[in-house]
Amino acid sequence: MGGYIMQLQNFSVNDGEGIRTIVFMAGCPLRCAWCANPEGQSACNPMTHWMETEEVLKELRRQAIFYRWSGGGVTFSGGEATAQPAFLKELVDALYDEGFSLAIETCGQFDFQELEPTLRKMDLIFMDLKHIDPEKHRAFTGVDNRLILENIIKTAGLGVPMVVRIPAIVGVNCDAAAMEGAFAFLRDNHLDVDLEFLPYHRYGEAKYKELGMDLPSEDFGIPTAEQLDAWTKKAESYGLRVVSYR
Repeated sequence: MGGYIMQLQNFSVNDGEGIRTIVFMAGCPLRCAWCANPEGQSACNPMTHWMETEEVLKELRRQAIFYRWSGGGVTFSGGEATAQPAFLKELVDALYDEGFSLAIETCGQFDFQELEPTLRKMDLIFMDLKHIDPEKHRAFTGVDNRLILENIIKTAGLGVPMVVRIPAIVGVNCDAAAMEGAFAFLRDNHLDVDLEFLPYHRYGEAKYKELGMDLPSEDFGIPTAEQLDAWTKKAESYGLRVVSYR
């Protein structure tokens, strides 16, 4: 088996503990208006390529000494890693059996029953909460958030360490209604999860030009350090634990 990969990024330190390799898997059910990796929205395009499962595993095994030395491992990202569930499962099953530390970054738009066995083999799960309002979520991503909110609750119930990530974007969700609504959702559902804010950036704009796509709206802004600090304090007032892997 195999699947479509954007890239294997070695020596990452931002998406889990220790030194990690990020496996950027192509394909995504969302169309976020600010997407940092637009080449990952479809599985097959000029910026992705097919790799056999064993080929990926071989490359990851080459990095094992760095994982062992640093307490790191492999993080699956995208695009959306769960958009290729069979490919993801085959990679995860092999690495889990070999004792690799595993993490995943997901938008949360997946079939929980299908993905549950894979999620249970993770050491850390990152899941996005892009907007608490279903209609605004649809306007900005192309789908409402019903399934995502359900999957946040179900995944938190697995007992695997979990971080809910809010991409903080001025003009999208950096307002009291959106932020405090998200905080209240996490608190009121008694979810034992950490919270992380991911400030918006424009690093992916060159990819839009290469793919012939329109750039994200100029109305999207980067929150200031003061704004992020204020949202951190407000989240903590809701009883939430705020962390940073950046």
